[in-house]
Amino acid sequence: MTETMYVVIPCYNEEQMLPITAEALIKKFDELKAEGRIAQNSKVMFVDDGSKDKTWEIIQKLHEASPVFTGLKLSRNKGHQNALLAGLMTARNYADIVVSMDADLQDDINAIDGFLDKRAEGCDIVYGVRSSREKDTAFKRGTAQAYYKLLEHMGVEITYNHADYRLMSKRAIDALAEFKEVNLFLRGLVPMVGFKSDIVKYVRNERVAGESKYPLKKMLSFAVEGITSLSVKPIRFITTIGIIVFLVSLIMLIYFLITWAVGHTVQGWASTITSIWAIGGLQLLAIGIIGEYIGKIYLETKARPKFIIETNLEETDKE
Repeated sequence: MTETMYVVIPCYNEEQMLPITAEALIKKFDELKAEGRIAQNSKVMFVDDGSKDKTWEIIQKLHEASPVFTGLKLSRNKGHQNALLAGLMTARNYADIVVSMDADLQDDINAIDGFLDKRAEGCDIVYGVRSSREKDTAFKRGTAQAYYKLLEHMGVEITYNHADYRLMSKRAIDALAEFKEVNLFLRGLVPMVGFKSDIVKYVRNERVAGESKYPLKKMLSFAVEGITSLSVKPIRFITTIGIIVFLVSLIMLIYFLITWAVGHTVQGWASTITSIWAIGGLQLLAIGIIGEYIGKIYLETKARPKFIIETNLEETDKE
């Protein structure tokens, strides 16, 4: 049976990119529908994440011009991951399968064909994976590879070179809804869902309009979010360092007692000051990392909503 597919696209200040993205997607949808690979009521759902430009106005115009397009408007900016989650949780009410992607068309929309092939084989989750990073700068390529390796070392289950371009079945999204985290890192949460999964490789394109919404500062923040949301190894690492420092301190204490007993004591303050600063630095580092986790626990206990939908064009049509 042909399944209804929704493509969920989080948008933040994408007025330059949206018309280009919409044109490319409607051609793709026409092609897939003509081939009978997706149901005729399949749609593209844009999620306006509190944009400050004309993004929502463009979404409304696209919706009025074609039934293929629909949209959500969040009450305020909640960040890419929360906007994506809002789209997934809403789209599952209307679709059998949901594909998530960014608005910049860097994710090759032709990879959707591969997603559908894997879906036909019984996969509930299909990950879009970059085949190479040749177009990235040496710095971005190096830092990305180091980050994936770090996450793997920290015990986080994540698909290498995968961002948020993926297909999920309705039952996979229903299972994802059972995760109650406030601090979202979907790239790490989705693999925890389980079910049969596979990957589809594609070549990532260049952004053709607008600006990247992930500058270095935001990327670093996202990296920290991924580690602290899914792994407790940093705390264990600090604990290990603490044990090592304590043992070294005991050894040094014995050494100083021996040198004092044989009368070879050397007067000086440099080693003392150095030790104080070193231990003080370790303590501050440990407190900072533990503080990250305590802060997350604090946010989790508040159970604040991850998103609030102001307007859902799907429901508006029914009124």
